[in-house]
Amino acid sequence: MKYTAAILTVSDRCSRGVREDNTGPALVRILEDEGWEVVSTKIVPDEFEIIKAELVHCSYDLDVCLVLTAGGTGFGRRDVTPEATEAVINRVAPGIPEAMRYAARSVSSGGMLSRGIAGLRGGTLIINLPGSVDHAESSLKAILPALKPGVDRLRR
Repeated sequence: MKYTAAILTVSDRCSRGVREDNTGPALVRILEDEGWEVVSTKIVPDEFEIIKAELVHCSYDLDVCLVLTAGGTGFGRRDVTPEATEAVINRVAPGIPEAMRYAARSVSSGGMLSRGIAGLRGGTLIINLPGSVDHAESSLKAILPALKPGVDRLRR
């Protein structure tokens, strides 16, 4: 099976070019090292409808196995990535964010403040990761061993 992925960085500042996106490229490196083909990377602002539309595009038009979002999962008023994800998924996968938050404890106590969710839209697994490089990397590494077997079951 070909394991395809898309990375969606959600950040007002990165989308305006005020700050460089370091998290998206870090996630690409991790996935590629594990044999995933990252077919799309994109940066969008913290806007509910834009995030939602991009998630639909990745799952429907690109038909990727996996979409990782990075950012927009905190307590800030503009952090709406989980809500946009919830609006497009058909089924939740609660064990994934549970494992990520547990692993984030080793990075800092702030990791437990991530509101990220995970779920399924058709044949695509969508996972919200925190925006910081350290938290995103530790979260992804915590769940990485389960992703290919999960996608295998999803895509049967």
